[in-house]
Amino acid sequence: MARTTASAPDPQRLPQHVAVIMDGNGRWAEQRGLPRVRGHEAGAESVRVVTEEAVRLGLRQITLYVFSSQNWGRPASEVNGLMRMLRRYLVGERRQIMKHGIRLVAIGRRAGIPGPVRRELEKTERLSAANTGLTVCLALNYGGREEIADAARALAADAAAGRVRPAQIDEALFGSYLYTAGMPDPDLLIRTAGEMRLSNFLLWQVSYAEFYVTPVCWPEFRVEEFHKALSAYAARRRTFGLVREER
Repeated sequence: MARTTASAPDPQRLPQHVAVIMDGNGRWAEQRGLPRVRGHEAGAESVRVVTEEAVRLGLRQITLYVFSSQNWGRPASEVNGLMRMLRRYLVGERRQIMKHGIRLVAIGRRAGIPGPVRRELEKTERLSAANTGLTVCLALNYGGREEIADAARALAADAAAGRVRPAQIDEALFGSYLYTAGMPDPDLLIRTAGEMRLSNFLLWQVSYAEFYVTPVCWPEFRVEEFHKALSAYAARRRTFGLVREER
């Protein structure tokens, strides 16, 4: 698809970290009488286009909800197709990842990811670890509640072992036990395909994120739609619970 001529928002008002719930792949395919996996394939092109635009705009991080811990309940043919496609992406995009200086990381329960996919993921992470450009974070076998439970379990173990005193526990300390430790919280959360829910995504981290929901399905979310979301963010006044004086 040709690049749109839509203008980007003011560079001074861009979010640094954008999180995306990439919804609507299967719906897009079904509307066209295609197998659901074809929607995921079309959605992979949107990942490529949006990532390249995030690099061009100088964003700091983009976090993509690729596969939730609940998605294992989908038909086996769809899950297997998704895993094969993810493995191809991790291998096929390495050259572009290195060319653009992208650092690829992943969050989620890795033990549940199939071995061939996990090996390619870890290889791409190692190769890109020293890159200083855009961080692309893939949420794989991820669930927000599971992340909080895992963090609480690890913190409780450290407290029981005497490494942490209960009086020390605050938001910052708890955050250091999350999968996203060391990452900035999202400034903007985009959800495609019109659904108005978080779907167990980054429950702790999006406390003060701006939400942007579009009816456009993910396979059709390209540069123009990305710019609309960024412009909507740029037009908002973020007070973080404070009162801003009118001038």
